[in-house]
Amino acid sequence: MTTILRVAVPGPLRQLFDYLLPAEYAPQSLRPGVRLRVPFGRRAVVGILMAVAEHSELTPQQLRTVSEILDSEPVLSAAMLELIEWAADYYQHPIGECIANALPVLLRQGDAAAANELRWRPTVAGLALPQGALKRAPQQALVLAQLQQDVSLNAEQLRAHGASAATLRAMVAKGLIERFASASTSSPAIESAKEVAPTLTDEQRDVIDAVAPSFGSFNCYLLEGVTGSGKTEVYLRLIEQALARGEQTLVLIPEIGLTPQTLARFQHRLATSIVALHSGFNDSERLQAWRSARSGSAGVLLGTRSAVFAEFDRLGLIIIDEEHDSSYKQQDGFRYSARDIAIKRAADLKIPIMLGSATPSLESLHNALSGRYRHLQLRARAGGAATPLLEVLDIRHAPMRDGLSPRVIEAISATLRRGEQALVFLNRRGFAPTLLCHDCGWIAQCPHCDTRLTVHASARQLRCHHCGYNKSLARICPDCKSPQLEFRGPGTERLEMALHELFNDVPIVRIDRDTTQRKHAMREKIAAIQQEQPCILVGTQMLAKGHHFPAVTLVVMVDIDGALFSADLRGPERMAQVLTQVAGRAGRAEKAGQVLVQTHYPAHPLINDLVHTGYHQFARKLLAERRATAAPPFSYFALLRADARTLAEAEEVLAAVRAQIAAHPVQIFGPLPAPMSRRAGLFRAQLLLNAPQRTLLHRAAHAAVICAEQLAAARRVKWSVDIDPIDFS
Repeated sequence: MTTILRVAVPGPLRQLFDYLLPAEYAPQSLRPGVRLRVPFGRRAVVGILMAVAEHSELTPQQLRTVSEILDSEPVLSAAMLELIEWAADYYQHPIGECIANALPVLLRQGDAAAANELRWRPTVAGLALPQGALKRAPQQALVLAQLQQDVSLNAEQLRAHGASAATLRAMVAKGLIERFASASTSSPAIESAKEVAPTLTDEQRDVIDAVAPSFGSFNCYLLEGVTGSGKTEVYLRLIEQALARGEQTLVLIPEIGLTPQTLARFQHRLATSIVALHSGFNDSERLQAWRSARSGSAGVLLGTRSAVFAEFDRLGLIIIDEEHDSSYKQQDGFRYSARDIAIKRAADLKIPIMLGSATPSLESLHNALSGRYRHLQLRARAGGAATPLLEVLDIRHAPMRDGLSPRVIEAISATLRRGEQALVFLNRRGFAPTLLCHDCGWIAQCPHCDTRLTVHASARQLRCHHCGYNKSLARICPDCKSPQLEFRGPGTERLEMALHELFNDVPIVRIDRDTTQRKHAMREKIAAIQQEQPCILVGTQMLAKGHHFPAVTLVVMVDIDGALFSADLRGPERMAQVLTQVAGRAGRAEKAGQVLVQTHYPAHPLINDLVHTGYHQFARKLLAERRATAAPPFSYFALLRADARTLAEAEEVLAAVRAQIAAHPVQIFGPLPAPMSRRAGLFRAQLLLNAPQRTLLHRAAHAAVICAEQLAAARRVKWSVDIDPIDFS
């Protein structure tokens, strides 16, 4: 009987590929989830076995044979394969690429899934030796007794029992012990606590008591806690309960920059091995973290978006911090939401999951208010810290200095005189967003995108933050040859220079993508801030996400006006989240905090609603507006994009797709040019689908994908589908 292996191969094709099993392998030795090296076109690639079958639509003569079977045990469990298949179907993405996304790079290239650990074990002679036989060598007797009891130990464990290298050599010479290579399969270690835990508030205790009974069953909790209310302490207590049950925890955070601070806090408190997994690590480090979680030797895995696909030996709890953050949504390739996949994974495994945020997304808040999630709240700051005072500054007639008003400069000065720290927030990196000719009005534009080039003064460059294009900073206008070039608008680099001139005797710490590219740079900057000496922090949204800076008592928001007039459906929600999160960095310890918000529109209703009611009520008002307009989360979106050499080519493909799916009961908008109609040299068009039910949306999206795959014109364009899009640009 012919054995057919159905294999998922990394690539853009939305199907499995059939191969023949090599004659030297028995079919019963194979299980879905093992890696296979297979011929694919002119290449050899590593795929994943999805199923073993007896029949194929192709004849045996048309099928190629698997080159090599790389694993004796599956690298992806049955539960993980099922989750990835669900994600591929939900997000309408090729299964092979979904699986590749779930594996570390080195596993995709064929490296061993299990790390071999050198361990020591007693020989047959050593096992047979009776107690008291090594009276003249008490250290050897102690080591042998321990090995007879534990069967095998690694070098670190033996050293803990006092075994020296000389002792081990002597025992090898006597034939009592031997060293061997073994895959690490240890369970999370439970030791004594490392750091005394703080006293819980009544609200924290109520939250923990509410979640504790759900271990071993699925429940999704939304923890809505104001900034500084002690959400991390709640996480730590729940992780301790999971460890006590012998279970592991997956903790997702939105940004690499949060890893050092979170990891350090977890290591100080949790008596277990904690590993981190994110794109800042090299391929070897990521594989080692993946192995630690899979073997069970790590009790906690702390990671960013892609860590949602990590394998675990016994996963018992999932925590998603800052669940509202857009970083959890992959914006290219496999466009998945790590938050939503984590919820599906928890449901499949029947384990609890907690979503935490001071500013929950409207989708999660809607699910909590409608009863799909259990809604838990922390309304007060922990440790007696007061909510910071928020003041809106009208800067319409103020003499500005590089984006800073006199009131702000004086507030920063007063903060430093008190020996405290100030945080100046501007979500715009670089020196200035615009280079303009004063004489003729020329503006430096990206030649490949419909956007302006950003000035980076220290590098003497103009850069596009969308496609990466860069050029030397112009000295004269290329149109009229005038030297009267002006920098319009501040960026974080310009703010840093201005603050150095104003406060040249205090450190200025700038945190943005430009200053944190070097490995460990973020960790070093955070460490400098946490020395709690007077300084000024300048940064982008990287500073708004979960950091705890006890000495920061003043927060300045330089410019929020752009967010007030966003055409994006989620513009008001994002503006409110950023303002609330940044404001929450102030006054998190015993000293009171102050927040100054500069704006040219102090009477704008979004600002007034947020300042006077807080995010809690503001979000509920936005939900009511979304309900009235049948916008998400009360309906569902899918976005089809097409990028081509001309806008007409892109719109032609989308128009053909629209014609094919017109009979589906969904609203269809477009094709229309994207808000940024040209990016990286390609013209971009969009087709938006909207439906009141997910099932209706997915049927239409699936039909659209099938249509696009069959269109000859679609082969000349780059097209994609985005389910539940959060970025329409």
